[in-house]
Amino acid sequence: MRNITNRLIGIIVLSALIVGIMFAGGYQLNEQNARAVGMGGAFVATASDPSAIYFNPAGLAFQSGINVLGGINFIIPSTSYSPASGTFMQSVSASTNSQVFTPFNIYGSYQINDQIVVGLGIYNPYGLGTQWPNLWGQTIATAPFYGNYLGSYLAVNSNIASYYFNPTIAYKINDNLSVGLGVSYVYATVDMTKSIPLGLIGPPAYFAVLNGLNGNMELKGTGNGFNADLGVIYKPIDKLSFGLSYRITTKIDFSGNATYTNMNALAAGFPNGTGTATLPMPGNLYFGVAYMLCSDLRIEGNFQYVQWSAYDKLQINLPAPAGTVTYAKNWNDEPILRIGAEYKLDENWTVRAGAIEDLTPQPASVTEPMLPDADRIDLTVGASYKITDKLYVDAAYMLVLFADKTAPFSSGANGTTPTAPGTYSSKANILSVNFGYSF
Repeated sequence: MRNITNRLIGIIVLSALIVGIMFAGGYQLNEQNARAVGMGGAFVATASDPSAIYFNPAGLAFQSGINVLGGINFIIPSTSYSPASGTFMQSVSASTNSQVFTPFNIYGSYQINDQIVVGLGIYNPYGLGTQWPNLWGQTIATAPFYGNYLGSYLAVNSNIASYYFNPTIAYKINDNLSVGLGVSYVYATVDMTKSIPLGLIGPPAYFAVLNGLNGNMELKGTGNGFNADLGVIYKPIDKLSFGLSYRITTKIDFSGNATYTNMNALAAGFPNGTGTATLPMPGNLYFGVAYMLCSDLRIEGNFQYVQWSAYDKLQINLPAPAGTVTYAKNWNDEPILRIGAEYKLDENWTVRAGAIEDLTPQPASVTEPMLPDADRIDLTVGASYKITDKLYVDAAYMLVLFADKTAPFSSGANGTTPTAPGTYSSKANILSVNFGYSF
């Protein structure tokens, strides 16, 4: 029994730590400014407010005086799961509970002289989570086990938050060309709970006693690392602007504490413990072109290339006896295509619209309930209102439409990621608001 229990402890802690990298790698939050959101995130060649710190640091060099910008996103995701039939363990349908996530962004810039502008940004580029109903423990018939939601033992509640503290400097070489450089300290937290089906992991003699009972595991952890980004903006003529920026891959060192409760007769085999892992946040290359079709209408197109292949494997260091465990992930580099436009109606109002095509890097074979990612199309609208000569507000709405994603069954053996076989259907609504002030 002890060998089985030790192995199970390793799998449970491993699965808990997987959530950190799944969110950090596969759920990138590019919604870092309501103005950019309204244009489908196509802002790399424009970068004309303090959020340039995130999108393209070279954009700061063309800004004058002192500027501050702050805002929040209201992100409302939902996912439903439909089980596959004819698998070893037949699941039931389930849907995530309603949740609202509120990542924020704060930026400030200061013009030192005609050529140098400095700034500081604090924002959440990775995060969110999922919350599934804990349905394990429904009636079990005979093997194969019917009438259960398998995802409960993979994830019930999963949350991650990241905080980037990003000082930046930009230099205007001349009226047509600027460069920028930023560094970031990154702090991240993870909080994850999952169900443990006691009747299935105990020895045969315990099955009748423990069948239908759940234990619980909660993992809380933190991680930190450093990041750097650089950018260039070139304006050959007044109407045309080219933007190029790159943010490097960051390695986040996570450490987590696992706490077990309600383990009943198996409690002695599940002592609390810790685990560590180094998790990559992939590099991003952005290229954009912006053009003024007329004095009131600007359009921009962006190509974003995300280096998801940094997530080729996951290595977890666990206490004895589990030791070090390595799982292959094999995510793929994928592009994001963005297009947006903004039109100035009058001295106070500007309206925007945009669209995004975002291809998932996550192979179907490693799709699981902590983050069932899929290809998506995003549609956006937005507007700005100038309240006073110095104060303005930006607002935007984004509809995120995911393609259905079907995952095969995997037990987690032989280095595979444990999955619940079936199809995931997701969507999300995002509302973004920012206020800006110029001194």
